[in-house]
Amino acid sequence: MVKKMNYNETLEWLFGQLPMYQREGKAAYKANLDNTIALDKYFDSPHKNFKSIHIAGTNGKGSVSHMLASILQEAGYKVGLYTSPHLKDFRERIRINGEMIPKEEVIGFVANHFKIFNNIKSSFFEMTVAMAFDYFNRNKIDIAVVEVGMGGRLDSTNIINPELSVITNIGLDHVAFLGDTIEKIAQEKAGIIKENIPVVIGESQDDAEKVFKDTANSKNTSIIFADKKYKIDYTFFTPDNYQVFNIYNNSDKLIYENLKLDLLGWYQKKNIITVIAAINILIEKGLNINDINIFRGILKTKENTNLLGRWQILQYNPTIVCDTGHNTDGIKTLMEQIEGTPYENLHIILGFVNDKNIDEILKLLPQKAKYYFTKASIPRALDQEILAEKAKKNCLKGNVYKNVLEAKKNAKKNAGPNDLIFIGGSTFIVADAL
Repeated sequence: MVKKMNYNETLEWLFGQLPMYQREGKAAYKANLDNTIALDKYFDSPHKNFKSIHIAGTNGKGSVSHMLASILQEAGYKVGLYTSPHLKDFRERIRINGEMIPKEEVIGFVANHFKIFNNIKSSFFEMTVAMAFDYFNRNKIDIAVVEVGMGGRLDSTNIINPELSVITNIGLDHVAFLGDTIEKIAQEKAGIIKENIPVVIGESQDDAEKVFKDTANSKNTSIIFADKKYKIDYTFFTPDNYQVFNIYNNSDKLIYENLKLDLLGWYQKKNIITVIAAINILIEKGLNINDINIFRGILKTKENTNLLGRWQILQYNPTIVCDTGHNTDGIKTLMEQIEGTPYENLHIILGFVNDKNIDEILKLLPQKAKYYFTKASIPRALDQEILAEKAKKNCLKGNVYKNVLEAKKNAKKNAGPNDLIFIGGSTFIVADAL
């Protein structure tokens, strides 16, 4: 037992003393599960006492996790939700039925188990996963929705034996750790596919498909590609800020009509069919979920889970939107949505982390926008002057600001009531904006 710290001191210790990928990058990455297994043994394998669903993927895993948790909640289950990173408060990572883990729990967990963390030099992520599983177990949840931090095979969450594994898609992200081709990254994500545990793949992609099929085959399990099973003809938005979908099966039969979602990103079209494929497998496995639960769960995703930063509208006149999309695929979809949004002038508040290959991303950005180049408040953030230089080579013009709030203040000052201000480029830029 160590001297009990208060909440802020506890967080400072968690973030500051230990390597954490989100802040430090490559130095924090461990290429094995030794510590995770040691902690799991120490806590007596709490994850074996509740059902779970495991979710990996380059884009969309956060949205899919929150939609699934919301549906399960509506079906009457006590649902644990483990996600990362957080945007405003560390405790967003660990929730039960939408409620964040209490501060006292975080304090007590670190204080009571400080000795083992210190002895084995646990990483931030290893401790956070242990905290989540211990908290879920002690609160006797029915099922946990567990989002992979990065990759899959060597991720600390990969000790669970879930009811279902879900991989949303594969994109070129975190290439320094996961490999520099779609096949190599798919191989890492496929590490969550377990013996006899069904797997849903959100998007079929030529380079990844064989990897997933071969892995599922070697694990004697069934595999479903959601986009080959379901499709959506179009979506529209209601005046009260819902997105509405009609979902068809592959025989063109309408199976869900006027499915309303309280998340407004166009990319949710891909995520929602992944969720439907996953739910249908859970029903086959005996979970008690009906159509009313599905409709209400999707309608109330944000309300039930408090998901932030997904095409989140912060204000109107001017309209300010933020989104955590941060890699080539994510930014490409966001630019399509911006293109389809009415505005007079476009202002983009932009920042990245310094280990991203941003040259490809900068090529996707509109030259007609006014840019506010800035930097998130983490050590891993790309310097705003370097960003402005790189942007200039792509004919993107704007000014440099030392932090997100300053950039936001200036964008608001410059924008007319019919303008659009978009904030993004990195999860941490959005975190600072919020």
